[in-house]
Amino acid sequence: MKTYLKTFLFSIALVSFIACHANNKKTNTDYTQAEISNNKPSKQYIKVALLLDTSNSMDGLIDQAKAQLWDIVNELSYAKCGNNKPNLQIALYEYGNDRLNGDEGYIRQVLSFSEDLDEISKELFSLTTNGGEEYCGQVIQTSLNQLKWGKNPDDLKLIFIAGNEPFTQGKINYKDASTNAKEKNVTINTIFCGDYRQGISTFWKDGASLTNGEYMAINQNNATVHIASPFDDDILILNQKLNKTYVIYGQAGRQKIALQAEQDANAGMYSKANAVSRTVSKSSHLYKNKSWDLVDAESDKDFKYDDLKESQLPEVLKGKSESEIKAFVAKKRNERESIQKQIQKLNNKRKLYILEHKKENANGLENAMTKAIKEQAKKKKYSWD
Repeated sequence: MKTYLKTFLFSIALVSFIACHANNKKTNTDYTQAEISNNKPSKQYIKVALLLDTSNSMDGLIDQAKAQLWDIVNELSYAKCGNNKPNLQIALYEYGNDRLNGDEGYIRQVLSFSEDLDEISKELFSLTTNGGEEYCGQVIQTSLNQLKWGKNPDDLKLIFIAGNEPFTQGKINYKDASTNAKEKNVTINTIFCGDYRQGISTFWKDGASLTNGEYMAINQNNATVHIASPFDDDILILNQKLNKTYVIYGQAGRQKIALQAEQDANAGMYSKANAVSRTVSKSSHLYKNKSWDLVDAESDKDFKYDDLKESQLPEVLKGKSESEIKAFVAKKRNERESIQKQIQKLNNKRKLYILEHKKENANGLENAMTKAIKEQAKKKKYSWD
């Protein structure tokens, strides 16, 4: 299963270097008015829709998705397209579970495109399995219809669908769904949970090939291998300090900081190493909380202190002047940036340690793909920090 999710990461990379050099020609109808005025494209995004089979046989798949989320985020946080670091949005669907509405193809949108990594983690942990019918074409088409994929040619738009039943089931033909995906510049990548040849014979490979995506076959019941490092304890101590730099505001503040703590605990359920991976994610530019944290909110160009009501402030800031609030937030920002730099520095040492202590033949497919993708990426000037 680790191979599945790591392959997922590097399949993203394989397609993403193409996005860096996409044809930038647009018609006027493709631009927003702001883009026309500024003569600049909107911010670049990596958009990932993850479609997970939650039928009875997929317990291992769901369990490992929970365990590997933060490694996925961390790998994507190092991606660069030219001088830019793209943002990340993840959407989540479950399908093939007979607790879901049969009239809608046993499909549920768990989460639309979101940058809220804590919310994504929460929803992954909410998934449970049960028997049902698995309609690949229909869940792909549903995600194409419901999600806001956008028209920026520099956005990387990816669907990853995982399951173990024939790709041909259901009333919507996967070939028609693939045609619609190509129209939206969305690449479909397929992960068959079982024998590689069986996945080919049940059309999972064809489902990927139609949009030039990647086909992968994995054993969903393989356990994730976590490698402990001498730097883990120090990183986790820094996580506790990092959490103290959040300055809640608004109605969502208390709920969201509780959610942050809950997802810290969920990550730690798997292993110390997984909790460390989450901490590293929290130190990256992809971990954003502007809806409830004043430090992140202040960086938003639309944020105004004048819009804040006294009732929205935490107790520590009530009765304070605007200049006093700004000084408090600036102090927390400086503390956070310092802590994040320390985490990243320790993580660089941690990555080297893990690389040295991996078994030579572990995750052979992952290592082979990593090497191939990075070599191709160099030619396209796509890079990883």
